[in-house]
Amino acid sequence: MKKLMIAAIAATMVSGAYAESKGFQLSLTPDIAMVDRGTEINGVSLGVWNENPSPKFQWQLGFVNGATADSVGVQWFIFLPTIYNYAENYTGLQMGFVNNASGSMTGLQWGWLGNYAGDLTGVQLGMVNIAKNVDGGFQWGVVNYAETTHNLFQLGLVNIMADNEWFKDFPGDLAKGFVIVNWTFGDK
Repeated sequence: MKKLMIAAIAATMVSGAYAESKGFQLSLTPDIAMVDRGTEINGVSLGVWNENPSPKFQWQLGFVNGATADSVGVQWFIFLPTIYNYAENYTGLQMGFVNNASGSMTGLQWGWLGNYAGDLTGVQLGMVNIAKNVDGGFQWGVVNYAETTHNLFQLGLVNIMADNEWFKDFPGDLAKGFVIVNWTFGDK
């Protein structure tokens, strides 16, 4: 009897853990949705405004897409860019008019107007690209800005790396700000 009770409790705990993750989300807003905004979606989210965590993989198709906690996936509205993509810590592709990863971004941000990443390891393509910390990356846009950098190449009209010294470590680093290209490679 004791073993049966332990098995029943374990089964309940396991089924409860699986109940916290769904494969599909349909939403108008995060609060008007099939499942709660705190439920992990590992599959597809379709809606006007999506917002769920996804530690495995989530394809978000909406006009506004949000990912909370540590999330992995694609934020993109089928053949059109989304209006706004946002995430805390994101690994994958964000494609929209404006993309924002407030924590870390590993992957590609393709923003028609602009991109922001707290910590970037990857690529930013957009009119304005901003990264607080870069550890291996590429920025291509009209204006590119990185506060602290390690292994970054910028291509654009205005390229700024706040922690570069002016031609101090050429050819490893170019300059604090430069037109057309700027870079830093190696240890800082």
